[in-house]
Amino acid sequence: MPNGTGNFDPVAAVEKGAYWQPFTATRVLQANPAPRTLVSAKGAYYQTLDGKKVFDTLSGLWCTPLGHGHPLIAEAVKAQVETLDFAPCFQVTHEGALSLAQRIADMAPEGMNHVFFANSGSEAVDTALKVALGYHRLKGAGNRFRMIGRERGYHGVGFGGMAVGGILSNRKMFAAGMMPGVDHLRHTYEPQHMAFTRGQPTWGAHRVEDLERLVALHDASTIAAVIVEPVQGSTGVIVPPLGYLQRLREICTKYGILLIFDEVITGFGRMGAPFAAQRFGVTPDIITFAKAVTNGVVPMGGVIVTDEIYKTFMTGPKSAIEFCHGYTYSGHPLAAAVGHVVLDVMEGEGLYERVRALEPVLEDAAHSLKGLKNIADIRNIGLTAAVELKPAEAGAGVRGTAVFEEGLRQGLLLRVTGDIISFGPPFISTEQELKDMMLTLRNVIETVG
Repeated sequence: MPNGTGNFDPVAAVEKGAYWQPFTATRVLQANPAPRTLVSAKGAYYQTLDGKKVFDTLSGLWCTPLGHGHPLIAEAVKAQVETLDFAPCFQVTHEGALSLAQRIADMAPEGMNHVFFANSGSEAVDTALKVALGYHRLKGAGNRFRMIGRERGYHGVGFGGMAVGGILSNRKMFAAGMMPGVDHLRHTYEPQHMAFTRGQPTWGAHRVEDLERLVALHDASTIAAVIVEPVQGSTGVIVPPLGYLQRLREICTKYGILLIFDEVITGFGRMGAPFAAQRFGVTPDIITFAKAVTNGVVPMGGVIVTDEIYKTFMTGPKSAIEFCHGYTYSGHPLAAAVGHVVLDVMEGEGLYERVRALEPVLEDAAHSLKGLKNIADIRNIGLTAAVELKPAEAGAGVRGTAVFEEGLRQGLLLRVTGDIISFGPPFISTEQELKDMMLTLRNVIETVG
């Protein structure tokens, strides 16, 4: 039991606030904690403290594509703890990190053969930004310091990731700590041109020319990297227009700017391929990953870089540390062991193929809600979708909050940001579960009004 006596009261604990939770409306949680307190999970479902079984519509937080309680993962964790529970990765190494890095490199786009481990998406992004700065400095272009993000982008909550990110609520309180020299591309979402699009919209590729504007403003010789999510996830599944990512690659190559794909959400199968880079046929210079690599069981993140970037760092005295960066838990043995099991299951059970098969099922189910009162847009790609609600008269986010609460009552754990409901169900979901998920959402929206 949590306190060793069996008398722990989670409801009272929430009300006391000892645990200050991330990205949470704390006072709303404290007002009614039982439906929001998760006590167990199995497969694609959670169990709440008040006894409700709820469908996990977002794979935890985009991170549990295999569902919950996978027996092979539990076995791997136990075996690894008994063999090598921790190993530092400063000046020494271990087989788990070595073999998982090689395996990930083999899955990555051609020419991206080197993996640096971190512990989260936020750490992976800050690592990628440091790699970009270091690379240009080593190439004799230390004047390349600017980072270009994109409006509505989410790149974690480190100071670097916050600076290149483009979500106002994550930035405004911490403006004094912003990284200097950051600018942003315009986002690609304009509902009047692309509402209710299935897959990639045909409108919007021209927005990528905004990078040419920033080059003209700042000069390419000052720009180190552009970082984008291939599919913008946390802001509500904004799908790249046809040709956008391909043209972004062309412009970055033209000016010697590194292109970073933040694949913390899209990596490891969400787009029906190991990485979204492969789904869209665009190879960046750096890929960040996290979340699904360990099915959310043990924190892990990392970056994948090209041979050119890696070789550039491998210079100077042989006894010198080439990249003065890293974390105590980089390449953690438990994370590496779980990572191998996750990739075994994805490959052995054909889950990339399963995602591609489920994609049209989710698409049809989501778009069946078109025409329902108070729905402003529906969009989808891969095993992701978003249903955007019209704001209530009482203000933005009010309807979304009501939908979240009603969803719990009707058996759905929803991810609602403002008035946008995002979906990224587990890869193990059945076709019927995806259809039922959207049928229940229909009932939820009709109930809330």
